[in-house]
Amino acid sequence: MNNKYQVKITGKNIKRFIKDLIQLKIKIYDLKIQKNTALIIVDDRGLTQIKKIKTSYQISIQKLYGLVKYKNIIKKYRFFLLASFLGIILIYTLSNLIFSIEVEHEKQDIRDLILTDLENFGIKKYHFQVSYKEKEKIKKKILAKETNKIEWLEIEKRGTKYIVKVEERIKNEVKKEVKYQNIIAKKDAMLLKISAVHGEVKKKKYDYVKKGDVLISGLISRDEKIVSKTKADGIVFGEVWYKVIVDLPKKYKTVEKTGNNKKMLELKIFNQSIFMFSLSPYKTYTIDRNLLFKNSIIPISINYSKIYETKVTKKNYQMSNVKEAAIKIASNKLKEKLGPKDKIISKKVLKKTEKNSRIIVEVFFKVEEDIKDIENIEDIKIEDIEGGESDTSN
Repeated sequence: MNNKYQVKITGKNIKRFIKDLIQLKIKIYDLKIQKNTALIIVDDRGLTQIKKIKTSYQISIQKLYGLVKYKNIIKKYRFFLLASFLGIILIYTLSNLIFSIEVEHEKQDIRDLILTDLENFGIKKYHFQVSYKEKEKIKKKILAKETNKIEWLEIEKRGTKYIVKVEERIKNEVKKEVKYQNIIAKKDAMLLKISAVHGEVKKKKYDYVKKGDVLISGLISRDEKIVSKTKADGIVFGEVWYKVIVDLPKKYKTVEKTGNNKKMLELKIFNQSIFMFSLSPYKTYTIDRNLLFKNSIIPISINYSKIYETKVTKKNYQMSNVKEAAIKIASNKLKEKLGPKDKIISKKVLKKTEKNSRIIVEVFFKVEEDIKDIENIEDIKIEDIEGGESDTSN
């Protein structure tokens, strides 16, 4: 971009001065003359020559064109621009830092466990937030590592804060056989199915129940009197409600294995891999390495590797097309915490929010879920119950 300058010349015989400039072979790109004033546009060479002329005429630069214009603006406003630039960097940095990590669980040891794992895998306070893809990887690593302790885990980003929701795995310990029991509600729900094999049904279909409510009683009554106890059992399913939040980047990339794979020797030097045979036609791939040899001094290793061909799909999400993807992702997240007999009845997007380069979607689910839980009633004595008889036979 050529630099040009608008120069104002003021004097008595302005036309003669312009002729002198032409005789000096100064290239004039534009000329405007008004009485004793002339406005001319010249380039770098022309301006240099004009400055060398000793004259009584008043000469001043009015406007700048080309690169020199922007250089002058930067020079003039350099402190303001520097402060603005540093401010943008500061805002960007602060908005991408993690200032708080909150684990939602009643037990302190579970909270401490998850916080330690998060830190070990790269999610730490006062560090940069991780990408959506990396966040999902960390979640899977924690679930794999703590498979005996953690049933379900979700990491949700809210501004500069991570909210971690976790459910502890309930160990199926060998329990003493219970002789007398009630069937109670494991959580709040609307009853969809209820039938008793043993015991008395205390609720009916479409009743709303709260956690702990007795659904099938092991206390058997006759003529409004408790006459015996039994081990209540049956089938209980309720409609349970969930809200799942999906945080999607507007530009999203998925990597899936195609099913094709190859096995071969791999020589790895630093971060560079050299394979015994060509990987063609694999354009993208992932590798499972089985280490055969590693040098403790030189960063070189030999692996017997299995290379899986992958398919990379890039998607651009907008508010108008994110619904289907969000429901699919939310459904998969929810299924991770549901039992084998549970099933999703319906799903609905409640709200979509656009924030910077991400779209946050809230999905509401109705689930038909086994809500049966057990309450031991062996210590209950019928004679102590008002209206109860002393007979405790089944």
